[in-house]
Amino acid sequence: MKRKIIEIDEKLCNGCGDCIPNCPEGALQLIDGKARLISDLFCDGLGACIGECPLGAISTIEREAEAYDERKVMEKNIIKAGTNTIKAHLKHLKEHGEDEFFNIAISVLKEKNIPVPELEKEESPMACGCPGSAAMSINNSKEHGYHHSVSANLKSELNQWPVQLTLLNPHASYFKNADLLIAADCVPFAYPNFHDKFIKGKITVIFCPKLDTTIDQYIEKLAQIFTMHDIKSVTIVRMEVPCCGGTEYIVKQALEQAKKTMMVQVKIISIKGDIL
Repeated sequence: MKRKIIEIDEKLCNGCGDCIPNCPEGALQLIDGKARLISDLFCDGLGACIGECPLGAISTIEREAEAYDERKVMEKNIIKAGTNTIKAHLKHLKEHGEDEFFNIAISVLKEKNIPVPELEKEESPMACGCPGSAAMSINNSKEHGYHHSVSANLKSELNQWPVQLTLLNPHASYFKNADLLIAADCVPFAYPNFHDKFIKGKITVIFCPKLDTTIDQYIEKLAQIFTMHDIKSVTIVRMEVPCCGGTEYIVKQALEQAKKTMMVQVKIISIKGDIL
């Protein structure tokens, strides 16, 4: 059957192992210094490991693969790993709306008289279990000494429209000899001086490497832009959360597809709005 499944770029993988703990299903192992997908049966294709790779070596593709088997995953890997892994696995399934697999997992636990761990309310379904989805309150006003009574007439530094990669036309003339700013779409909300610091003098491209479902199309469109135009520079601005590392992966893949080699400057913004 054809389905979504993990693919590991062996050239990018440095064997750090950060992805391993985030695959409770047991589909990944470190072998000969590289992360390897050891069984199609154990990979659900939901991508919990993707955001944990610091080098963007992991992605999901659609290919012919043996059907994922929740019962085998539970019996061979999850249960023997203990309560915490069981809980992490159930949470993972819930977060991605995999109710059928979730129910199978629960039935296996009950058949084997293993207590079903309770999932706390704050662990209810969300886009993903990575730090980028964790709810938090931020109070920057005191920390940075902002005075909200002081106002200024700020101007937009935007040089073109549209900015979302899905809507951009690779043939647009404004790409000629452009300094390209490629930003994850949460960045402008976190970094208060985004226009003056990053947009000024650049052509802006935004997308979300985590929630957007058109990653392959993004790579292809950026590759077209790199191929059709002499791009002077590329600056990536992304958030500090692991899943946002996909921004760098997409750009890297696009440059490879376009057979272009160039320096890419990467700026990382903290959730509190600082440049790291």
